[in-house]
Amino acid sequence: MKLTILGCYAATPRTITNPTSQVLEIKNHMFLIDCGEGTQVQLRKNKLKFSKINHIFISHLHGDHFYGLIGLLSTFMLLNRQTDLHVYGPKGIKDIILLQLRYSNSFTPYKLYFHELRSKESEVVFEDKKVIVKTIPLKHRIYTNGFLFAEKKGDRKLNPKAIEFYEIEKCYYPKIKSGGDIVLSDGTLIPNDKITFDPIQPKSYAFCSDTVYDEKIIPIINECDMLYHESTFLESEVDLAERTMHSTAKQAAMIAAKSRVKQLILGHYSTRYDSILSFKNEAEIIFPNVLLADDGCSFEF
Repeated sequence: MKLTILGCYAATPRTITNPTSQVLEIKNHMFLIDCGEGTQVQLRKNKLKFSKINHIFISHLHGDHFYGLIGLLSTFMLLNRQTDLHVYGPKGIKDIILLQLRYSNSFTPYKLYFHELRSKESEVVFEDKKVIVKTIPLKHRIYTNGFLFAEKKGDRKLNPKAIEFYEIEKCYYPKIKSGGDIVLSDGTLIPNDKITFDPIQPKSYAFCSDTVYDEKIIPIINECDMLYHESTFLESEVDLAERTMHSTAKQAAMIAAKSRVKQLILGHYSTRYDSILSFKNEAEIIFPNVLLADDGCSFEF
């Protein structure tokens, strides 16, 4: 699982920083999460292939989280994309995008599917054999969701020495990997745990976009491997955070600690501060495992 930060600063784009957008590579998927202005330029800078993005998740309809979407969709048209594209986002995103396409007399050569979200409860929005994605309802000035990306438990691993010892034929491998026991020709039952190893522990990543401090998300993100939580302000501006319905670095750390996540990534910084190191210093008082997002950085876990 690899996370690449394309942009992680609040409000407006600058020459040195970009608004929210990131790419999560998980089980042969490349998911785009939010799409602020400059996203496609950042994709090129980070040498991420456009063609691999088949699913885009938009947290909410504030400009710094989706104003880059129409440009990216248009570039896909210019590149003559044929693969289906799925967009998950709040109700209204379909009308906004189709209106822009209609008035620019543009039509996508690929099928464009919108999955509009309305529920205020966590729900599954994507699932296949290897990955499941759920919403994380957040509290912001408009309807907003975060997203929990989780790997599914994989097949068990064959124990080569045990397989050779019991002289088990290859035709039985799929059954063994799926957890099945084996009966030898002489009637001996070989339990699965004697011929396999446990699968690699599945990983999970929680993206919590713009939100006030809200402990209701804790059961959803509990014990996830990596949590990205917005930290627009420092605690010295906690009153401003409450008025604008954002969080401080300290509050993000409190959520991480109470959720018992393994790692916290801070982001969505207000540009009023001289250094983002202040965010890390504040959060580490509450939660020790803190990383700072920054444009162009990546994390593997």
